Amino acid sequence: MKTKFSLMLAAVLLALTAFSFGQVGTDVKKAAEDTGKATGTAAKKTAHATKKAAVKTGEATGTAAKDTGKATEKVADKTGSATETAAKKTGHGVKKGTKAVGHGVKKGAEKTADTVK
Repeated sequence: MKTKFSLMLAAVLLALTAFSFGQVGTDVKKAAEDTGKATGTAAKKTAHATKKAAVKTGEATGTAAKDTGKATEKVADKTGSATETAAKKTGHGVKKGTKAVGHGVKKGAEKTADTVK
């Protein structure tokens, strides 16, 4: 009888052990599933935030490009105006210089002609 009782007790303990390990396996599986779901949710949220950031970066880049274009255009206009003014002044100076040189050449020619006579 003691042997039967001992065998029954061993069988019960073995069954409890198997049940416990089975329960642990179920708990681990459930935890893994929960972790997988949480990871998927986090990945979706991260992807959404990344997409929003990319759109905002694109918009900011477009705005900056437009502003840079406008500023470049203004500078080009001012440079063109300054160049035109400088060209006019240079032309005026050349004209004056040419007149002065021409006048000097004419006087020199007259003096040469007077000397030759």
